Amino acid sequence: MRIIVTGGAGFIGSAVIRQYINDTNHEIINLDALTYAGNLESLTEVEGNTRYHFEHVDIRNINDIQRVFDQYQPDAIMHLAAESHVDRSIDGPADFILTNIVGTYNLLDVAKKYWDMLDEPRKSDFRFHHVSTDEVYGDLNETGFFTEETSYDPSSPYSASKASSDHLVRAWHRTYGLPVVITNCSNNYGGYQFPEKLIPLVTLNALEGKPLPIYGKGDQIRDWLHVDDHARALRLVLENGRLGDTYNIGGHNEKTNIEVVKTICALLDKLVPDSNYIPHENLITYVTDRPGHDVRYAIDADKIAKDLGWLPEETFDTGIEKTIRWYLENSEWCKHVQDGSYQRERLGAGETE
Repeated sequence: MRIIVTGGAGFIGSAVIRQYINDTNHEIINLDALTYAGNLESLTEVEGNTRYHFEHVDIRNINDIQRVFDQYQPDAIMHLAAESHVDRSIDGPADFILTNIVGTYNLLDVAKKYWDMLDEPRKSDFRFHHVSTDEVYGDLNETGFFTEETSYDPSSPYSASKASSDHLVRAWHRTYGLPVVITNCSNNYGGYQFPEKLIPLVTLNALEGKPLPIYGKGDQIRDWLHVDDHARALRLVLENGRLGDTYNIGGHNEKTNIEVVKTICALLDKLVPDSNYIPHENLITYVTDRPGHDVRYAIDADKIAKDLGWLPEETFDTGIEKTIRWYLENSEWCKHVQDGSYQRERLGAGETE
């Protein structure tokens, strides 16, 4: 197949593309605006492959999307491009509305018109795969799990924008018949993640002896999913998912934030024995919680297991050690990805632009 991957220079998108190029014969068109979190260095191992193409395109520009569809005539699109950091959405929600909602509409509009013109059997084989988040479901109690039938109840500008984009995709399927699949995933982690997110942020700060700020008491619970497991699931849903269906993807790894941070600290104590900051746990500090902070997310991933045979390969213990080792071994990538606009300062205190 010829597949457009939007946001392919980002954390999850680059993992998907590396797998597609290394493990399949598919041709991939990476459509990315290269915002602060997009980094083509994450794709250096595949950039010379003749089946890989990069298009510097912002999904907020519908004319550029149209050009890419006209030029490449894709068989499918996997839509990952999004503003994705909750704290940034609190400080500046406008970019989240424009990219996540308007950008998704632009893709749907172009894809629907393109799909209408296809001949059979290409029309019946075409897929629009929209990649979303478990945060659209809002907060969970101490028990229970998000299922594909859970009502939406987003808490932040980020999750509200993703919820809106999910609804648009479903509407394009129900109203126009566009062949779509949707996935909602739990918290991803792994190598190549921009260091505004918890695991790389804590790792890099700890290595430099900087404070490790924990929101509230650190008792917020997240389900952690290794990015390579997620990428395998996304590929499976794109190719074999039932049209119009949603699939929740989780790692079966519920951890409190403070558990995650203490695990990272213990691993750094072991892996960097000559550090001046052992025990790294002494660097932990507690700060005022962010506005609208959901307490618990947890995914029920039974549907994708039963219907498509997907299960995560990484436990949190195996995945987190691989991840910390990756950041220790790729310090140059960490330096290059930070272009000066973000220096691991706190975001999301609630002051909008």
